[in-house]
Amino acid sequence: MMDRVFFTKGHGTANDFVILSDPDGELELTPALVAALCDRRRGVGGDGVLRVVRAAKHPEGAGQAADAEWFMDYWNSDGSIAEMCGNGVRVFARYLVANRLAAPGAEGLPVATRAGIMLAVVEADTIRVRMSTPKVYAASTATVGILTVPGLAVDCGNPHLVCGLHDGVELAGLDLSTGPAVDRSLFKAGVNVEFVEAAEALDGLDRHVRMRVHERGSGETMSCGTGALAVGAVALREAGLSSGSVAVDVLGGRLVVTCDEQGAWWLAGPAVLVASGEVTVPVPGHQPG
Repeated sequence: MMDRVFFTKGHGTANDFVILSDPDGELELTPALVAALCDRRRGVGGDGVLRVVRAAKHPEGAGQAADAEWFMDYWNSDGSIAEMCGNGVRVFARYLVANRLAAPGAEGLPVATRAGIMLAVVEADTIRVRMSTPKVYAASTATVGILTVPGLAVDCGNPHLVCGLHDGVELAGLDLSTGPAVDRSLFKAGVNVEFVEAAEALDGLDRHVRMRVHERGSGETMSCGTGALAVGAVALREAGLSSGSVAVDVLGGRLVVTCDEQGAWWLAGPAVLVASGEVTVPVPGHQPG
């Protein structure tokens, strides 16, 4: 059997998502269906699925329903569930406003996630999101081929390992077609690994870096919002700054991470809706006759 699924496609710095509108939580979303939708040859194609569901109608969002009407149910492209997605929450907010499901509001738009409530400030081209405070909590390493790089583990509501490149190692030369080897005793649920190199100074910004990322459940992606947040936190920490802004260049564009004077952390960047339609996908559990 086959089934039709209505979708919208969106991206933030080329980190792309299949958006499914399911206000009342009626869609039976499964790992197999998510993987089929995200398949770049047989489905719509994407790094993940964003299901738009009212917080009160989702078991993991119900506890946040008093503070946020909408819950971002995010799944990686392999069908695994993730706690948070920084590019995804900006695209999610863009979808809500574009479809008149929520008003942007001067105070920002609250979005419930598995990592807590994020506040999205929707502007014409850019969306700024107040994120969870990143927490640097351990030193570790990542190995790519014969290269082992030291890094810092950062909790952004989901796990990250930020590895700075030095000694002439070039970011562009890394082979991230397979996942870096990491300490599985530290990262029991897997980890997103960011590799970082310094970039030229930019006016008005405290630091400027470039990064590539291998995301658990999705492989190397063009961008990772929470990864940029983790990278920004490490960059400010290494510079001895308690606040400031960091430009993080990813393969798909530029994100800006800011820790303001009040200690709030913000992620800013574009969020674009590119298409809507319907796709026919196999219904999980059924074989063609």
